[in-house]
Amino acid sequence: MPLVHLSLLRGKPPAYIRAILDGVHSALVETYGVPVADRFQFVHQHEPDEFVYDADYLGVHRTDNVVFVHITAGKWRDTQAKQALYKTIARNLGADPGLRQEDVQVVLSPNDRDDWSFGNGLASYIKDD
Repeated sequence: MPLVHLSLLRGKPPAYIRAILDGVHSALVETYGVPVADRFQFVHQHEPDEFVYDADYLGVHRTDNVVFVHITAGKWRDTQAKQALYKTIARNLGADPGLRQEDVQVVLSPNDRDDWSFGNGLASYIKDD
């Protein structure tokens, strides 16, 4: 169950934001094998003075359309799957809503199976002996 946090400047229309969320989820389904119904996403919209980034970090020029995608997901995926995820997210968001690939930044926060509780005070991915 990946947990997705999307951060961007305030002011984009709902359809634009939904296209980003759909594109990220589609990439997770395609590259990580996430079930279609396994969707947990949050949008964080910021005022310009709350949204600070280096416009040219590592030689990639970003505009104020930059989107930060933070995904918490199990660390059992390999580097190849992660690279496919990055590429697919950038491709999807380029197609709809038309973001420049330079404006798509993704960061993963991998964790273990015992780091998830989906309720009832239980580590949901751990089987009791």
